[in-house]
Amino acid sequence: MSDSPVLGRVVATERKPNTPHEFGFWTALDSPVGIGTIVRVEGPDPVNGVIPRIYGVVVEGFSYSDLQTPLHDVLGHDGAPASESLSAARRAEIRLYTAAVLRHVPEEPLQPVPMGEVFLADRHDVAVALRMDGYLAEGADTGIPVGIYRAGGIEAPIYLDADFLMGPEAAHLNITGVSGLATKTSAIEWLLASTFAHFPAQKGSVAAVCFNVKGPDLCFLDQPGALDDADRALYAALDVPAEPFPNVRYFAPYTAKGFTLNTLRSNEQLAGNVFPLTWGLREVMQYAEVLLNKDDVDAKADAFIDFIRERVLDREFTDDGFAKTHRVQSFADLEDWFRDLLRTVEQQNRGEHWRTHHVATIRKVRNRLSNISTRCAGLVTDEGTVSDLPFGAFDDRAVYVVDVAGLEEDAQDLVFARVVTKLREHLERRDLGVNHVMVFVDELNKYAPADGADTYVRKMLLDIAERGRYLGLVLFSAQQFRSQVHRRVVGNAGTSLYGRMDGDELATPGYAVLSPATRTKLATLEKGQLMVRHPHFTQPIFVRFPRPAVMRGRDGAERFPQAQEMTLDAAVARALRRLDPSITVGWVQEVVGPHDDADVLRARDVTLRTRPDDVKAFFAAQFRRIVPAEQPRVRPPRGLRVPRGANPYGDDEPPEEPPF
Repeated sequence: MSDSPVLGRVVATERKPNTPHEFGFWTALDSPVGIGTIVRVEGPDPVNGVIPRIYGVVVEGFSYSDLQTPLHDVLGHDGAPASESLSAARRAEIRLYTAAVLRHVPEEPLQPVPMGEVFLADRHDVAVALRMDGYLAEGADTGIPVGIYRAGGIEAPIYLDADFLMGPEAAHLNITGVSGLATKTSAIEWLLASTFAHFPAQKGSVAAVCFNVKGPDLCFLDQPGALDDADRALYAALDVPAEPFPNVRYFAPYTAKGFTLNTLRSNEQLAGNVFPLTWGLREVMQYAEVLLNKDDVDAKADAFIDFIRERVLDREFTDDGFAKTHRVQSFADLEDWFRDLLRTVEQQNRGEHWRTHHVATIRKVRNRLSNISTRCAGLVTDEGTVSDLPFGAFDDRAVYVVDVAGLEEDAQDLVFARVVTKLREHLERRDLGVNHVMVFVDELNKYAPADGADTYVRKMLLDIAERGRYLGLVLFSAQQFRSQVHRRVVGNAGTSLYGRMDGDELATPGYAVLSPATRTKLATLEKGQLMVRHPHFTQPIFVRFPRPAVMRGRDGAERFPQAQEMTLDAAVARALRRLDPSITVGWVQEVVGPHDDADVLRARDVTLRTRPDDVKAFFAAQFRRIVPAEQPRVRPPRGLRVPRGANPYGDDEPPEEPPF
């Protein structure tokens, strides 16, 4: 028998009997039971020689008395709520609860819940009820803390099973809730820290790639945030360091001008781990279908794009009538190739076709491809300059933030498609540098909607959700309305978290499995509270998690304000100063001299990519020496020779000779 006090007793009636999956019990009026409380029932009679124990979570509560109608109570107080009751005794009141069964011990035979005593679950009971004893046992140790369960003065850490969060058994995590109150981003940041701290050693290494899609949300993950004593107590209880992420790298494309990076993390104090994200023709052509409208690019155009991709790109190409042999490696080279091709067709009067491709199709593809660098200015460069994530050299426990908040929708789709595809390719070859990658995508309502066109990004997210766990590619996603996200994306999420929910969202069919009391609690959750669904938990569990130990985006934007738009010389000096702190704006102006902007940006990109030992010498060597044009020597006009004696004024002095 348990030493803990009896909390209540199981009750069942003929009209409402207990089942193996649900039971009712009553308690005293002062019992610490509420919606979400975990309880334990001990049966009075042994079954097969074992006293059955049943664990359940409270999903509904009732309170009533023996009053037949409210009128009796009004009459009992003479119609005045503040007056004393006229009854001789206090009217009896009952607290009746309904609990959903979490686990039977032993599991067989599965019988209706017996009329036993009810106890408040302690830490051990919580672990058994949620089947955490299986993966927290010595030798397994795959638990990752998600939060603290609290009820009746008892606190118990709740763990997720890494095999069901990071694969291979199940994977992926989805969080939903209203904006501002559900703390979705905070929960993800906390879970990343918890996963890094408790990732099982036998599963290898892990890293995270986070897409920052709005404002400064993820721009300050390496800066300490404000925590109070309650937060630190939670960190200590869950054994997670209350520190910001020590290894974070940021990647952002340039602005359209190409001078500065298009991110809110542009303060010079934080520029040390911010890197440009730029791609050239080779990187974009692999994902051209992401940017091209299917209404414009039909099967003929698609075939010609494949021809360019297979026969022209990065190869020496020439044809009868071509002015030269082309090697296309950039958008500028591609435009030169198109001009030569069309000129050849026109001069040789070949008709309407070139190599089975119609001239109209060629012109259409030229038009669509040529404007990609304009539509994605700052991300895609004409010259083919490439600055990318370190695929193949990912660090263990590192966070890579790709800031796409300032990009147009087309450019965002291109970034999502290429980065995730490259992660999948490297994980398939096992040469990424880490064994597992968590990819965080916010605003899933936008990128994987339940309705609408079947975009490349949605197909890519579906592929991760359905097959990523076998590769170690895990999707952490968030959205405001879960019901509006593609069912296959959220359906494949092994773990689901719910913050405060909107009433309209809770009225959708997807939440019909929850009791009315649970739905009401979801609509009133405080910040820092979550409802957790996990494969090992047969019923949802409410937990509390600490604030992330990183600076909030809004606080970071105020403390580290965005850098003002700067001149080209200042932007280049700032970029190079990361390699050589002695570089000044004046030195850059002296070296750059009269060179145009394109040459200066090209020299900057080459220097940043090469990272030479002598930065100044390398950067200066990128410019051709401009020899000032020599001014022609101007010969002064000779003076008018006047014959001696021909001076009409009688002055016979010889005229002054010119200086040479």
